[in-house]
Formats: sequence, C-alpha cells, structure tokens
Amino acid sequence: MSSSSKDEKHPKYGHLPLSTSGPEGCALAGSAILRSPYHNKGSAFPSNERKEFQLYGLLPPHIQNLDEQVRRAYQQYSSRSDPLAKNTFMTSMKEQNEVLYYKLIQEHLKEMFGIIYTPTEGDAIQNYSRLFRKPEGCFLNILDQHRIYENLAQWGEPDDVDYIVVTDGEEILGIGDQGVGGILISVAKLVITTLCAGIHPARTLPVVLDCGTDNKELLDDDLYLGLRRPRVQGEEYDRFVDSFVQSARELYPKAYIHFEDFGLRNARRLLDKYRPDFACFNDDIQGTGCVTLAAVMAGLHVSKLKLEDMRLVVFGSGTAGTGIADQIRDAIAAESMKSKEDAAKQIWCVDKPGLLLKSQGDDLMQAQIPYARDDDQWKGKDHNDLYNVIREVKPHVLIGTSTKPKAFTEQVVREMAKHVERPIIFPLSNPTRLHEADPKDINEWTEGRALIATGSPFPPVKYNGKEYEVAECNNSTCFPGIGLGAVLSRARLLSDKMLVSACKALAAQSPALKNPDKGLLPDVVNVREISVQIAKAVIKQAIDENLNQEKHIPKEEGELEEWIREQMWEAKYRPLVRVEKEDASKFARGELGVGSSNRQSKS
Repeated sequence: MSSSSKDEKHPKYGHLPLSTSGPEGCALAGSAILRSPYHNKGSAFPSNERKEFQLYGLLPPHIQNLDEQVRRAYQQYSSRSDPLAKNTFMTSMKEQNEVLYYKLIQEHLKEMFGIIYTPTEGDAIQNYSRLFRKPEGCFLNILDQHRIYENLAQWGEPDDVDYIVVTDGEEILGIGDQGVGGILISVAKLVITTLCAGIHPARTLPVVLDCGTDNKELLDDDLYLGLRRPRVQGEEYDRFVDSFVQSARELYPKAYIHFEDFGLRNARRLLDKYRPDFACFNDDIQGTGCVTLAAVMAGLHVSKLKLEDMRLVVFGSGTAGTGIADQIRDAIAAESMKSKEDAAKQIWCVDKPGLLLKSQGDDLMQAQIPYARDDDQWKGKDHNDLYNVIREVKPHVLIGTSTKPKAFTEQVVREMAKHVERPIIFPLSNPTRLHEADPKDINEWTEGRALIATGSPFPPVKYNGKEYEVAECNNSTCFPGIGLGAVLSRARLLSDKMLVSACKALAAQSPALKNPDKGLLPDVVNVREISVQIAKAVIKQAIDENLNQEKHIPKEEGELEEWIREQMWEAKYRPLVRVEKEDASKFARGELGVGSSNRQSKS
C-alpha cells in the first residue's frame, strides 16, 4: 500500500499518547487479528498487511475499501425487518469491526441514531437476557463485593482507561428497573461518546452494578441473567457503590466516571457525594441540564433578555427537572455574581402537589428543597395547578419534564404568551407520547412567537405560511464534548464553571443566533464539530481554575483545536505495523477494550 500524508504521524502532536494519526502497532496475526474488533479490517486488509499478518487463505482475494464495506453493510442492515433486528445486527457488527460499525453510523446518522440509542436500545435492554449472545462490559454484583477490585483490574493498566460509564439499572431510559440489562445503557452511552466526541472505544469501560431488581417480570423470567433477588438499598448499597468507586479510582486514576440511569433516591446524593473528590458526571441530572440551559441561552439571546432577569417555571421536579433547575441556577449565579440562593428565587418548580412549598417538609426530595417557596408568598393564592402558577409568575421560560401528556394546555400557553413577547417553551418529556404539548399547537396558540425545543425530534411547524424549526434537546450534543474536555485536560474535578462554559459553547452554535426562525440548538449531524468547541471551552475553564492535570496544553485557540482533533478517534483504517508480543502494548496485543477477546486476568 502506498504511503500518504494521512498515514503519517502528525508533525506536532503525533507523539501524544492519544494521537490518532500514523500507523499503529499490532502483535496479532492470522485468525487472532480477525477476532479483534479494533484491528480487524475484514476485506479491506491491503496486500502488504495480508502478507505481514498471515491473512492469505483467511480472506476472499478481492481487496475492498471502507466505503465499499459501508455500502454492503448498509444493504445488510436495511434487510432487517424491524428496529430491534437492526439493533441486534449493529451489535454483532460492533463485535467484529469497530471502524466499520462507526463509519456506517456516521454515514447514516439521522436514520440510525434511534436504532443504536433511544428508543430502540430501550427495547434491547428490556430483552437483554433473551437476546444475549456475548458479554460486553464489566458485571459487578452486590453478593461478590470482595471481587470488585479484581474484576475491574482485568481491564488494563492505570493509563489504559479514559472514560467509565456505570449504572445500577434502576431507572433506564424511562422504562424503569432493568436489572443487569442496564449494562447495555452503559455500552450505548460509550458508543455515543466515541461517535460524537472521538473517545477511543478501546479506552472505555461500561459497568453495571447488579443490586438485584424489583422488576417482577425479570424475577419470574427463567432466562434472566442477573441476581434474582429484590433490589438492595441502604447501607449495603452504599458500601457496594463506594467499593466500586474507590477501586476504579485506584486502578484507573485518570478515568472520568459517568453515572447513568441511577434511581431517583440515589442519583443526586451519589453525585453530590463524589463530585467534590474527582471528575464525575451524571447525564440525567447534568447532561439534561446543560443542553437545556444552552437552548435557554439561545432563546434569551433571540428575545433580547438577560439570564439574570429571566423567570422560569419547571413543571415536573424529579431528577431531570431539578437537574435543569440546578444548571440554570448555577449559570445565573456565575453570570450575575448572585448567590445560588438568590439565583434560585428566579425559578419556580411545580410537581404533583403543585408548586413546591417549604411547608411540604419531609415530602420534598433533597434536590427540591432549594426551590421550595415560602408559604407566605403564596398565601391566598392558588398554587395547586400549572395555570395559576403561570398566571402569577408570568415566566419567560416554561420547561416540562413531567411525563404528563398535554399538560401545557391552550389555556396555559395563551396565559404565558399574554405577558411575554417571545415565550420560550420546552416540552421535554420522552417518549413523544408523553410530551407536555405538540410544538404545532404551541406555535398556533402563540401565533408563531414561541421559541420551542423538545425532548424528541419533531418536524418544522408553520404559522401563516411561515416555517419555524423545532430544536431537539438531545444530550448527545453536549455530554460527549464535556467528557472529551475532561479526559484531555485530565481534570481533577468537573466544576460548575466548566459546565457553564460547555453550555455557552453549545449555545454559541445555535442556528437561531443568525436566524430566529431556525432551531435553538445545532443538529446532531454536526456533533463532532460541536464536541470540539465544547471540549475547548471546558479545557480553557479547567486551566483557569487550575483543575487540569495535563500540563502541556496549547494556549493559542487554533493550536488548541488542532491538539483536540488529533486526539479524537476516527472511523478510518490506520496502517498496521507488526510488533513483537513481548514489546507490544496491551492494545497492540488485543487486550484492551470491551470487544477484546484476548484479555488476561491479573493474578
């Protein structure tokens, strides 16, 4: 194969440990290399590599390129009869050839995103034990806590893992307790980080903490693969989670830990417990909050209003709702120099009993307490339903995370629009059938004045012959870039200001800034470029706060972008160079990553 410039090391940053340019070493040969999803090129192995790695006789003679492989794979994918069959096909491809898997998705991102992630991944999780073929990820269970360190240690040396996603499977994608099947949400989130931000797939670790399950269907299923016992809570649960965290921190001190789909009673307190100690993140709380804040920032720009002057009502005050409230409160505090307590006074949270009030006492979750209003402020006023709260507060922004369909009624929306020139209305509940309102109706009721974002994709809406785009608050435009920035800077912590900087970077790419009829957020098809900008903002803020442990970070804007891009994994075949096994890295020996078939346990 002839050499080309893209096959050569980057002249300035090719020396970096995470560099993605130039050839890479491989100690595997013959059928072993075909079994390694990170090294396997299938029919695209060039003639020199077929000779070097003893592949003649193991492959058909015709040599193809990656584009040809993608075309064939897409035909195979398209022949599958339903979304779950397509999801299963993609899982099988990932286990065989990571480059082809990611390239195929990139070429058909809009079409396939819902197959590899929500909603179809939810179906795959519910059917995990029935569809099971090959384990993927690290399975830790509460009955074997003495093995946690040993089990985690199989995944590499201290510098080998950059990004860990962990779940306890209690609250998966709005479908509830899925027990051990939760491993697939950890896998799916890491796929998104690679796809959207170039986190190297072999340097990630998906984990499930199996604490049992309260899902009766799973407990009664003879094929269920997890612990068949009620879900453990309390002190034993806390010891289990802490044992995982401490083991992961000791074994992989540079790894960023992403908590995913923990239950309501645990998600917030675990984040609050560990956030002061190391760089960690909860997507359900912070990811949803960040992408929503970015959309709010863009909407405020269009409506010419400052964050510090905004009034916000959040309808639905669970994990997502309070996470959004927290993110917006923290941004108000950072931008205006107000205290968090004063910033919280600009936010009214409504839940099942109505407006959150201090008199509700023990009925309030910990995360709700900062937003509970003084009862005296509402004496003699009706605060038990959304309409009356809207009428009293006159908010600029209304956000729904209630999963209560059609809660944003015509009466509610028209009342809000009476007092605000450009009402910012976000019905975010998923799936679509649980949205608080249809964007088409919101647009009609506000006579085309509303700035709308939703939790699922919607087509553009029209009013008086004019078309308006509806933004999707998709966490995937935000959390991968935040993780990339934290990984590359080796951040000690993920601070409030780092998250606000990420939101600003996302908001700065809003199409609505140039045309108010466009969406408030950029499209997911541009997500890798979005991630570069978010990572850049996160890294710069980490440096400002002296939270970066990586000290050789370029300061000049263009250089920093180039430095980031060089360390983002790409779905392309790199030239392979044969190395001797005794001199090879774990990656070169095929011993790293979820798909490794050659991993050796440590003694």
